[in-house]
Amino acid sequence: MRGKQSGAYAALVAVCIFWGTTYLGIRIALEDLTPLTLVATRFLLSGGIMLIGAKVYGAKLPRGRELWETAGFGLLTLGVGNTCLSFAELLVPSGLAALLVTTAPFWMVGIESLLPRGERMHTPTLLAMLVGAAGVALLVAPLLGHEEAGAIGIVPGFLLLQLSCAGWCLGSLLQRRQPSKAHPFISGAVQQFVTGLAFVVPALLDPHKAHWTGRAFGAVAYLAVFGSIVGYSAYLYAIQELPLAISSVYTYINPLVAVLLGWIAYREPFGKWESAAVIVIFLGVYLVKRAQRKIQVAAAQAE
Repeated sequence: MRGKQSGAYAALVAVCIFWGTTYLGIRIALEDLTPLTLVATRFLLSGGIMLIGAKVYGAKLPRGRELWETAGFGLLTLGVGNTCLSFAELLVPSGLAALLVTTAPFWMVGIESLLPRGERMHTPTLLAMLVGAAGVALLVAPLLGHEEAGAIGIVPGFLLLQLSCAGWCLGSLLQRRQPSKAHPFISGAVQQFVTGLAFVVPALLDPHKAHWTGRAFGAVAYLAVFGSIVGYSAYLYAIQELPLAISSVYTYINPLVAVLLGWIAYREPFGKWESAAVIVIFLGVYLVKRAQRKIQVAAAQAE
C-alpha cells in the first residue's frame, strides 16, 4: 500500500511539472500549426505509441461498455479541454491562459454537485467561489479593450478556457466514477487515440493550413511525450489513487510554471496587479477546498 501511495505522489509531481510546461509548448506549436491539427497529431502520436506499448506487453484493453465510456470521457477531457485551450492560446498569452484555467476547481465542485449522488454545495463553498471569481475579475478587467496589454481577445479567450475547464472537469469526474478493470495507462492510451482520430477530419477540412517546420515537430513531440504519455497517464493514476483535495494541487503549480516559462520565452507581461489577482484566485481555490473538506469530515462523522 505504501508503495502504491508513493507511486501516486510521484505521478502527481510529474503532473505538476510537465503540465505546467505544456502551455508554452502549445504556444510554440501554434506558430506553425492550426489548433485542430495540433490536437489531432498530438493525440494520435501519443495514443498510438501507448497502444503499441500496451500490445507489446499484453496489457488488457477495456471492452464493451467500458471501452465506449472511456472513449467518451477522453473526448470530454482531451477533445473539449485541449481543443478549447489551443484555440484560446491564439487569443491570450500562454501564462494568462494557465492562470485562467485555475478556475477548474470551481467547475469541479459545481459539476460534482449536479451529478447523481454528488456532493452538494453549501454556503461556505459558494462564498469561497465568489472570492475566486473576484480574483479572475481582477486579472481580466484591466485587459478589456487593451490589445497592447498582450491579450487580443480576452473575452472569447476567457470563455473558451471556461468551456475547456468544464469539459475537463466533467470528464474527470465521470472517469473517477467508472469501475474500470483497465490500468490508467491503458485508459489514457484509448482516450488519447480516440481523441486524435476524432479530430483528423476536422483538421483536414480546416481552411487554415498547417506548416510543418522543425520547431512545430519538436513542440508536438514534446507535447505528445511529456504532456500526454507521461503527464496524462500520471494524472489518471493520481486522481484514482489520491483524494481529490490532494490530486488537484497541480492547479496551483501548473500556472506558476507556465507564467515563468512564458515570461522567459516570450516576455509575457506579469506584474504586481497580476500577482495580486493570482493570490486572490488561489485564496478562493484554497477556501473552496477547505470548505469541501469540512463538509466531508462532518458527513463522515454523522454516519
